[in-house]
Amino acid sequence: MDHPHIRIFAAVAALSLSLAPPALSASPTPVEAEHGMVVTAQHLATNVGVDVLKNGGNAVDAAVAVGYALAVVYPTAGNIGGGGFMTIRLKDGKTTFLDFRERAPLAATKTMYLDAKGDIVPRASLDGYLAVGVPGSVMGFEIAREKYGTKSRQDLLAPAIRYAKEGFTLEQGDVASIAGSAKRLAKDEAAAKIFLKAEGKPYAAGEKLVQPDLAAVLSSIADKGSDAFYKGVPADAIVKASQATGGILAKEDFEQYAVRELKPIECNYRGYDIISSPPPSSGGVIICEILNVLEDYPLSFLGYGSAETVHLMVEAMRYAYVDRNAALGDPDFVENPVSTLLDKGYAKAIRAKIDPYKAGTSANLKPLGVKESVETTHYSIVDDEGNAVAVTYTLNGSFGAGVVAPGTGILLNNEMDDFTSKPGVPNLYGLVQGEANAIAPKKTPLSSMSPTIVTKDGKPFMVVGSPGGSRIITITLEAILNVIDFGMDISQAVNAPRIHHQWQPDKIYLEPYTLSPDTIRALIAMGHTLDDGSGPPQWGQAAGILVGGKSLADIEKGGGARYYGVMDSRATEGSAGGY
Repeated sequence: MDHPHIRIFAAVAALSLSLAPPALSASPTPVEAEHGMVVTAQHLATNVGVDVLKNGGNAVDAAVAVGYALAVVYPTAGNIGGGGFMTIRLKDGKTTFLDFRERAPLAATKTMYLDAKGDIVPRASLDGYLAVGVPGSVMGFEIAREKYGTKSRQDLLAPAIRYAKEGFTLEQGDVASIAGSAKRLAKDEAAAKIFLKAEGKPYAAGEKLVQPDLAAVLSSIADKGSDAFYKGVPADAIVKASQATGGILAKEDFEQYAVRELKPIECNYRGYDIISSPPPSSGGVIICEILNVLEDYPLSFLGYGSAETVHLMVEAMRYAYVDRNAALGDPDFVENPVSTLLDKGYAKAIRAKIDPYKAGTSANLKPLGVKESVETTHYSIVDDEGNAVAVTYTLNGSFGAGVVAPGTGILLNNEMDDFTSKPGVPNLYGLVQGEANAIAPKKTPLSSMSPTIVTKDGKPFMVVGSPGGSRIITITLEAILNVIDFGMDISQAVNAPRIHHQWQPDKIYLEPYTLSPDTIRALIAMGHTLDDGSGPPQWGQAAGILVGGKSLADIEKGGGARYYGVMDSRATEGSAGGY
């Protein structure tokens, strides 16, 4: 039977094969290296990681040094006042996951951001000390170094201390980042003293940013370990500033903080093993759920950017984000249905509900039973022995809560905004979340951060991740699909324009130039609603490494360098580096 939708799909698929999206043709050549690769959002931090590898450190050592360096040279998201996740795959095949995400203070309550009428108080979970969760980065890095690294704290902290003490020269991207948050930073005296010049003026390119208080804190950590942060002067200063300005942080919050070591989420897609983040991240579960749904469709035949491919990706995202936003939360507080969501049979049941010719309706999908800023950062590292590390960490919003405890130089997170302030009410990014992510003392908010390692036949194949709030999942997912299904090289895969759907609001978000006009018309004819451009023009700053070739075709030929790394062109000061 000659169905009109089939004719539309055939025409659009043919067109998509003949037209390369603009971002692909502009993709930079991946960086090649034989012994190790580091990809971060700030070139100075990349250089720090490469130096660690050159001096005999392993990938975990490099990850720790990079994390501390970013706290100095990438203050918009790099941090010791926030938290994050680290996915590790060691050369012997062992995998593990470190959760050093921020936790809710002991005095936190489910309704702490609601007024007397039960309505959300605007920006209460975003600005100032009431928005701050207990930081985890310092303990996370120290646990990683102690268990899986080889270098001393002093060695790994030395570059960060030097950049904080002596300063580093700001480039245009650094300046733009600070200038974009100048008004918020100006409201906090301690933050303004560091990041703004006299009369609140932002720095200019070529000037130096010096952070002596932060250098002193980092030096104390180098000398005494994480106790210097959690039981020493920094914790006391943060608690004092919090209590003086309406916050609820107490010394006990810092003394009781602990890193969790968890089993990563693992699944298989077309013969590739995906290793990613477990709850309290939704990232690994939802990436695997989407991949399981898509595995039965011939995406490479349908083509990148075709109406049919986009439709199937959107429908898989729609169903997966229902589960993400309602069923998942901190595993210490919620029974996460991980085995169900990862089951291939569950994916088959979802496929049975997807009409190949017609858009689904999000309002008709009921949850089984979440909210993030785009200002996060991800870095990817592989060493000479094949150890691979993927790290995503964050202050949540750009420059976090916009506050620095006097005398510490530490920007503090506004991670409490990642909880469900009021179940069923859309958050800042339109995510409608449920009770599973409600605020509770010592609870970790649900995240989308997805530091991911892909292996093939027991060997490292790809390391990838990205910032991007609720879009982290789809950015990471699409980088994987672009390599495995669409044959892109690692640079094209990371730089290709992106699509996103998150169940609610019920529309497809697009980056500029993602789809051709007739593909868009075909999707509208199927019943899809497309974003009107109200979101950010570009999303995320993915960091990717491919092992054995710059693309699948190169790997199959067996030629080329060992490692190929690329930092998303969306990151103006990022870089890939190796040796």
